[in-house]
Amino acid sequence: MDLKIAALQDLVLRSRCVVAFTGAGISTESGVPDFRSPGSPWMRNKPIAFEAFLKSGEARNEAWRRKFAMDDLYRDAQPNRGHRALASMVATGKMTAVVTQNIDGLHQASGIPDDRIVELHGNGTYARCLSCGERHELDEVRPIFEATGEAPLCALCGGIVKPATISFGQAMPEEPMRRAQALARTCDLMLVLGSSLVVYPAAAIPVLAKGHGARLVIVNREPTGLDAIADLVINGEIGPISPFLGPHRECRGDPVPLSSIFSGFPRA
Repeated sequence: MDLKIAALQDLVLRSRCVVAFTGAGISTESGVPDFRSPGSPWMRNKPIAFEAFLKSGEARNEAWRRKFAMDDLYRDAQPNRGHRALASMVATGKMTAVVTQNIDGLHQASGIPDDRIVELHGNGTYARCLSCGERHELDEVRPIFEATGEAPLCALCGGIVKPATISFGQAMPEEPMRRAQALARTCDLMLVLGSSLVVYPAAAIPVLAKGHGARLVIVNREPTGLDAIADLVINGEIGPISPFLGPHRECRGDPVPLSSIFSGFPRA
């Protein structure tokens, strides 16, 4: 393990443009449950498929019940060592951006600016109208739902309001995918933290980075399907490893500006 930590530090230090790719494993230290561990509460509150959500008012009611049940499990979650390490790397210019599969908002809470975070699966800390796109805050939606037992409707247009996450069967958001792909093509090190890399098309982002010449490091509790193409694999918890990620103030050259990566793409 000492040799792997040394190799990790060397790869980070020598890299000019690092991009992180994070999954549920980076948030478990904060008390946010992951999806695949035995006994995961997500198995008791499985997300409802997008098609069913659209077609059935009963399904929408149940989806919101499950949503708030899960929210209650980690309502007090705070950024942990892994989140803070990435925030430090972004702040010093070593890391260009964080691409995440997570919906918990903890990267934002760690201090990383919104325009340096690419959320592939949306965000569970607010909701949107599926018709007009109006944002709805959960602390406004929840009292109405708990009083009526009915899924909320948009106050502006009467459309269906849904948590701002990407459900099974829902199309991936085009703009975040474009941004993630642009980052993958331009980084020289992709650092995967806490992802099993089994959910596609998100898991294709590290493959794209590797194909464009980036070094690939995977830190995850369990083996992943991409370990064979990685330059370094560390199987373990992220928290104890995170101090070795930064801060790093010695960059080779100036940090790569976002404008050179996202030219032609609107920012989130």
